[in-house]
Amino acid sequence: MMTATTTSIMTSTTNPGAAASAPRAPQAAPTALSTEHLDTTTLAELNSAAGLLTRVDRKYLVPLESAQDLVNGLAPHTQVLAIDERRRFSYSSTYFDTLGLEAFMLAARKRRRRFKVRTRTYLDSGLCFLEVKTRGARGSTVKRRMGYHADDASRLTGPGRAFVAACLASTGVTGSATAHDVSAALRPVLATTYQRTTLHLPSAQARATIDTALTWQRLGPAVSTGTVTGPPAPRPARLAEAINEGEPVAVADIAVVETKNPATPSPADRALWDAGYRPTRISKYATGMALLHPELPANRWYRTLTHELADLFGTDRSSIESTTTHTAASAA
Repeated sequence: MMTATTTSIMTSTTNPGAAASAPRAPQAAPTALSTEHLDTTTLAELNSAAGLLTRVDRKYLVPLESAQDLVNGLAPHTQVLAIDERRRFSYSSTYFDTLGLEAFMLAARKRRRRFKVRTRTYLDSGLCFLEVKTRGARGSTVKRRMGYHADDASRLTGPGRAFVAACLASTGVTGSATAHDVSAALRPVLATTYQRTTLHLPSAQARATIDTALTWQRLGPAVSTGTVTGPPAPRPARLAEAINEGEPVAVADIAVVETKNPATPSPADRALWDAGYRPTRISKYATGMALLHPELPANRWYRTLTHELADLFGTDRSSIESTTTHTAASAA
């Protein structure tokens, strides 16, 4: 079992300087992140030098081309994690929640005490872990995990549920009896896949991860819960069709960059700020659920859905308002 403590910093203002930047000649957009020009580091070296059990995290959504610019700019002072000559690793995760989506609702309502349960499978090696992330009253995040069989990645076993209950109770998220009730009620609700590149910035004692080729897939039907109020937020037809058919929804040509620093902003943060990007509010679980379940409250991720992801999914404010107007007119 491994434990890490994290304090997350996310704001909602992104890329304020992008519109003022000088136009550039059209270039072919990269289809994958290239790190062949970076020196490498091993997993043991990375954990030894930058384990970062206590850290400050910032997340950014940037075009893949900008992520490549970040890597290129950091190259002289940055190493990339390499295992068996691989520099980019494939992950899959299954997230679990109760019938009433308690984990999601706690996050949507900004509750101090909240939790997230998932399995994470490292597809290149076949390793799998069951992970429980909890946030306490002081805002610190604790992640605990246990080894798990990859064949069980899409479900919770008896020992897995016992582990979840112990994590919820020991961190004070719930009482002991409630922890067992919550654990017993968990079911798979969301699947994700992505590819991760991990960078080490030795002089700053920092690291950064860059996730690309992210997909979200809804597991199960639309939710029915007493906490949902009002009509579902509209989704463009092509997105709604994919959601309803349970197809994976791809976050194409966009990278999720997460910086992990001991205290002060890292060179990666400063490079992104200089390029006009600011930290944004994104959670692979909560943002994915808000996108794929229009019936859920999504105020905390509204800006992400209507700005950073708007061009990709057609979820900009004007499209949503247009769809709402059309729906109301049709009903009339």
